[in-house]
Amino acid sequence: MNLNHLSSMAYNVTQKHGTEPAFSSPLHNNKKKGTYTCVVCNIPLFSSTHKFDSGTGWPSFYSPLSEANIASKTDYEIGYPRTEVHCAKCEAHLGHVFNDGPKPTGLRYCINGVCLNFIPQ
Repeated sequence: MNLNHLSSMAYNVTQKHGTEPAFSSPLHNNKKKGTYTCVVCNIPLFSSTHKFDSGTGWPSFYSPLSEANIASKTDYEIGYPRTEVHCAKCEAHLGHVFNDGPKPTGLRYCINGVCLNFIPQ
């Protein structure tokens, strides 16, 4: 897969499991209607209708567009288990999912904005 289109930050996050600084992504405050896709392979990941302000500094969603497009695994990088989420198609690291989100799912997909493209509706 050609990764030349990625910024150095997007490469670090998607390929090296890095994290962008909190509140640094323009997508954090994006309130437009549309679809968020993977910055690496463009598969649709999240809908603006599932986005909410978690106060964490990263775009947050309570549900993916399709469970088939998101994969997960346990990550121990900071000393305790967290659930890492990545693109099911290209395996790009996206962020993590936590059990402290709003209804109806109770989940908070905390996603690095640099991992996403936004396609307005």
